[in-house]
Amino acid sequence: MSAPAGSPERQRLFIGGSWVEPDDGHYEVIDPATEGVVGLAPEASRDQVHAAAAAAREALGAWSRTSPDERAAVLARTAELIRARLVPYADLAGAESGATTGTARGMQVGVAAARFQRYARTEPAEEPIAPQVNEAGPFGRAAVMGAVAVRQPVGVVTCITSYNNPWANPAGKIAPALAMGNTVVVKPAPQDPLSVYRMAEALEEAGIPPGVVNVVSGTGPRAGEAAVDSPDVDMVSFTGSTAVGRRIAEVCGRDMKRQLMELGGKGAAIVFDDADVASAVAGIGTTFSFYSGQICTAPTRVLAQRGVYDQVVTRLAAYADRLPVGDPRARGTVVGPVISAAHRDRVESYVELGRKEGARVVTGGERPPLDRGFYVAPTLLADCTADMRVVREEIFGPVVVVLPFDDEEDAVRLADATDYGLIDYVWSGDVARAFRVARRLRAGGVGVNTVGRNMEAPFGGFKKSGVGRDVGSYALHAYSELQAIVWAG
Repeated sequence: MSAPAGSPERQRLFIGGSWVEPDDGHYEVIDPATEGVVGLAPEASRDQVHAAAAAAREALGAWSRTSPDERAAVLARTAELIRARLVPYADLAGAESGATTGTARGMQVGVAAARFQRYARTEPAEEPIAPQVNEAGPFGRAAVMGAVAVRQPVGVVTCITSYNNPWANPAGKIAPALAMGNTVVVKPAPQDPLSVYRMAEALEEAGIPPGVVNVVSGTGPRAGEAAVDSPDVDMVSFTGSTAVGRRIAEVCGRDMKRQLMELGGKGAAIVFDDADVASAVAGIGTTFSFYSGQICTAPTRVLAQRGVYDQVVTRLAAYADRLPVGDPRARGTVVGPVISAAHRDRVESYVELGRKEGARVVTGGERPPLDRGFYVAPTLLADCTADMRVVREEIFGPVVVVLPFDDEEDAVRLADATDYGLIDYVWSGDVARAFRVARRLRAGGVGVNTVGRNMEAPFGGFKKSGVGRDVGSYALHAYSELQAIVWAG
């Protein structure tokens, strides 16, 4: 549907291979940097979401019976189309999410293309099992029992995606799910859903059969709840807050639906006094400021051993002070806006809470002097204690807290003193100690002297940071059921 000249584009839902007008009209998608309207997203009704799930159910049989090579070919073509349109896709992603141009191109659209390409690499669907000799008994004569473990699709997968990466996050769910023969219903975040519809267009052009991929959006909980409770849905893959994840788990539990959840994080960065402090500060600073701190893997709790505590605070403050804040489209900008006015107010309320709890605001703490946009200054809170809410709760903005610790035992105790356990980090010149500490931490992943990630390593959290693991081959396992076939030889 084309919009009149000068008016925002009106997006339609993608259900059963058709572009469908929403039952409940459209809502505005707002640019966090300019506060202007990027486009109009469709508001799906409950019936339309259930229709999308029914379309996915109808398409499941044929799609699951296609060969892995056929499915891989569609994913590879999708990757090619996304790469060919990187600039316009990234421009849209930046406008609706507030990401800087470099982030939108490299870490959003570029990573999405890489994920479709990665899951276009077919992998064995069968895993041999060593034969076993069964003695004669109640099951008949003695025999050699052969067996094979076969990976089967789970079925219809609802993918509920996060606002902090409208390309890479959906691609990380859709691509492995399709590769394993599942069909999907995608419910994008309400703040930036337009990019996911562009992804659906690329998949359609690449040859995805009708009903295999469906996209439905909405502002309130209705669309998401309908995408979870539909009787046609077999699995829910969710990235978002722990509170919403808990509600999804309750609904899934009624029908024993499979769940894969990446939830909140409050990553600890442990800096021992023998660490390369400059390297640690660079890693922490780069990550806590990335996408204005709206990433669950950010090391937002810095635990500095007392011998380097003052040095870490001073260097981190200097790093934060140098970060350019402003228009995400401008060359050199590192920190753009957060996703919305409501979220800006939430982050600022945590900074004020930190003051009241006794934290020292070393830098930041004031709103940047910009005319428009939802900006938060990079903020460092020092002299914090483990009982403070700013230390225990996820803020999801460019705010980092610093605590001192005494020894290895104290570091581990403080690091684990939250409900979260997604990604922690350890910096030490003693690599043996760093690995020893890493193994003791209750976190799904630990970076040792790095904030980098291996994109084939399993990703997921302990405690209230999630359920299950994905990325690399682990995502293929997450989106499949393991079936044992046994025979007598």
